Amino acid sequence: MRIVVPAGGIGGARFLRGLRAVLADRADSHGNEPSITVIGNTGDDITLFGLRICPDLDTVMYTLGGGINESQGWGRADETFVVKEELLSYGMQPTWFGLGDRDVATHIVRSQMMAAGYSLSAVTEALCDRWRPGVRLLPMTDDRVETHVLVEDGEGRRAIHFQEWWIRHRATLSASEIVLVGAEDAEPAPGVLEEIAEADVVLLPPSNPVVSIGSVLNVPGIRQALQDATVVGVSPIIGGTAVRGMADACLAAINVESTARAVAEHYGPDLLDGWLVDEADADTQVKGIDVRSRPLYMSDADSTAAIARAALDLALELKGRQS
Repeated sequence: MRIVVPAGGIGGARFLRGLRAVLADRADSHGNEPSITVIGNTGDDITLFGLRICPDLDTVMYTLGGGINESQGWGRADETFVVKEELLSYGMQPTWFGLGDRDVATHIVRSQMMAAGYSLSAVTEALCDRWRPGVRLLPMTDDRVETHVLVEDGEGRRAIHFQEWWIRHRATLSASEIVLVGAEDAEPAPGVLEEIAEADVVLLPPSNPVVSIGSVLNVPGIRQALQDATVVGVSPIIGGTAVRGMADACLAAINVESTARAVAEHYGPDLLDGWLVDEADADTQVKGIDVRSRPLYMSDADSTAAIARAALDLALELKGRQS
């Protein structure tokens, strides 16, 4: 069984860890083990202090490789911040993005390899050789794309990088538009379309639907390819509230309500075949999409695995109906 998961952020990484646990010891009758290919969001990527930083790729890699800071869901475990303190001593900007010392090593390796001419795909594969995440991790594109947010405050109307809006301003600045700069000219990374075409099912984790999964879908060719697959998504909204982070601010910027129904309609029945919602949203109905309800809080490893199992089971059920 081959599974493709477009993903980004903490929710996506933890869902993947649950899915990997579900698939353990699930070889088919021929002895073939199931595989997971992750199409990672790179819209959050940013260059700071001369280093190319890929937050979502690294969060997936660290989480599945056992190096994540579990309490916060991002960054390295047992992290120190000597480099950050030294940069502050020199007055280096920006001061709102904190790089840990262990994390810096990853960014140095990535930046040096890319400066030498290696693609982001090749670099990601090399980094995963160390972490052994148990999945094939592909960036959505090797081309440079970055999410920017159009905001307005006392300084006027301007565009800022998503990371500045998200981290420095905690998404409190009024946002009128979110744009994936460079997306129009981007191409899917090598292997992305092939993995989608060969997938038995595609699962959308409870990642941010605008700047995580939404960024993946904005790369030309990816959404179209997914429309031919059996796709089941997990709602990131429970009872009208974003499960993690500030996804509601991103949804507001694109005029989508923070409800399980509205997010499913945003994805659309041309993409989604099935949609898992929480019991709090059990009355959700979306035309053209099979909606099922169950508890969706990923409170521990067992509950997370149960959610992943439910998404996979629904996808396989729907695929069986279609064949």
